[in-house]
Amino acid sequence: MMLRLLSRLRRNTAGVAMTEFALTFPFILGVGLMGAEVANRVLVQMKVTQLANLIADNASRIGDQSMIEDRKIYEGDINDLFFGAELQGGQSIDLFTHGRVILSSLEVVPGSDNQQFINWQRCVGLKNHASSYGVEGDGESADTFPGMGPVGEEVIAFEDEAVMFVEISYDYQSLVGEPFTFDDGEVRAIASYTVRADRDLSGIQERNPGDPDPVARCDIFEDIGYITAD
Repeated sequence: MMLRLLSRLRRNTAGVAMTEFALTFPFILGVGLMGAEVANRVLVQMKVTQLANLIADNASRIGDQSMIEDRKIYEGDINDLFFGAELQGGQSIDLFTHGRVILSSLEVVPGSDNQQFINWQRCVGLKNHASSYGVEGDGESADTFPGMGPVGEEVIAFEDEAVMFVEISYDYQSLVGEPFTFDDGEVRAIASYTVRADRDLSGIQERNPGDPDPVARCDIFEDIGYITAD
């Protein structure tokens, strides 16, 4: 009886496919999870890059339109700019919770021979990240500031004009986690646009000095809420 049972088991191949699947399933699952992580990382990088371009483009357009004087920009305009970025795509990745957006106005020092400097800078986001390309006031006192951007690829402003330079640093939020994520979880993007119309380069104004709008200062690390609250 025992020999007959063993002989039947030896000829029975009904469980072969299940065994093979069980052996290969961990590998298939790992490849699938890694593929999902790669796709998500690419999607997040694309969103961050698009947001950097959106902010820089919109920053180059803001300002009161006037036929008799250069456009003035206000703290409220800057706050609306950041809030618009949150609505356009920042919410989907919690940009201001896990990242930092830095907007800089690159200009030429008045009366100088094309001396570049950062006239003002505004920042939003909880991430503790300082600009990699300069801070407010850089270049104003000495002609050693080449412009903003990667070394050898700096953008520059021209006299009586300004360049809106945006830098975003974002801590990538993994879908799966170790060991299927990436060693460097930082996603970064930069963008720059020349101001589209004549702008008052004296600085950012307050529409109502008696009831000023919040200032998105770069020494404050907070979410978008503090500059959009009533």
